[in-house]
Amino acid sequence: MTAPSAFQPAPRQGEEALERDLRPAGFGDFLGQDALLSPLQLMIQASKERRETLEHLLFSGLPGLGKTSLALALANEIGAPLKVTSGPAMERAKDLVGILSSLEAGSILFIDEIHRLPKVVEEYLYGAMERFCVEFTLDQGVHARLLKLEIQPFTLVGATTREALLSAPFRSRFGQVFRFEPYSPAALELILARSAGILGLESQPEALSLLADHSRGTPRVANRLLRRARDVAQIEGNGKLDQKAVRRSFELMGVDSFGLERTDRRILEALALNEGRPLGLKNLAVVVDEGEDTLECVYEPWLVREGFIARTPQGRILMEAGWKAIGQTPKQGVQPSLDLE
Repeated sequence: MTAPSAFQPAPRQGEEALERDLRPAGFGDFLGQDALLSPLQLMIQASKERRETLEHLLFSGLPGLGKTSLALALANEIGAPLKVTSGPAMERAKDLVGILSSLEAGSILFIDEIHRLPKVVEEYLYGAMERFCVEFTLDQGVHARLLKLEIQPFTLVGATTREALLSAPFRSRFGQVFRFEPYSPAALELILARSAGILGLESQPEALSLLADHSRGTPRVANRLLRRARDVAQIEGNGKLDQKAVRRSFELMGVDSFGLERTDRRILEALALNEGRPLGLKNLAVVVDEGEDTLECVYEPWLVREGFIARTPQGRILMEAGWKAIGQTPKQGVQPSLDLE
């Protein structure tokens, strides 16, 4: 007879599952973006009164600001079926046709990273967005036939971090573009308080305020920091989230008093090694061993916003706050300047 195991681990809940649990279920839980919700709610009410499908929407903004969360909340708010995919997942036109043909009337089709749609797929979307039909050609030459596939009226919601990469004809087919801005610390505190409640975590307001100040205006970052601070409070504290647990979690994650993480400091140190001269994105990416897109879309916006670095036509330069953050001073005669035309 086999002895019973002394320890039966619970099914592991990964980061993605936790992230889904913390997403807002509806507009009432979507905090800190009132400037987006007010016109969106107006559009929803007007389309309902006209008994029309909601117009196509484009969500644009930096990663982690809630574009996917708002799409999910939108579907819940209007009670519409939701289909989620991404630009890179649709390599061929038939991938798109398969998705469109399966949509129910009034569905929301959410395409993340829509700027990465292949050009041929994007062109097939034109007819689907305007006339709710897809036209495609069978065979070639004298045997070519043009077939038209009617599809149910739907709402396309696209999310992009690179709006400029969308072609003008494609962008013009969206009824409204919603541009997401970084969140204020006060809004992030509300989001963190809600997330702490969902996680069953007792927290002090001062601890949530400290987390909000280091969250870079991004709910995704705020929730990630909250989960790590929860781990510290559970293992090294009394289970209650206080400032001590937050500061200890920052120490373990390599977050300094300026809010800089390890990669941020590597960026600043690489620019410092260039002695105040501009450093191009490609060279900077090689030095810090990160992808150019990751540097440009994930790390740089906050560093620029906080005044640590600046972008110039010749490259990135280290500003006074950046030198101070890494404990260095520029060489005599080298002063950061934006006048580098």
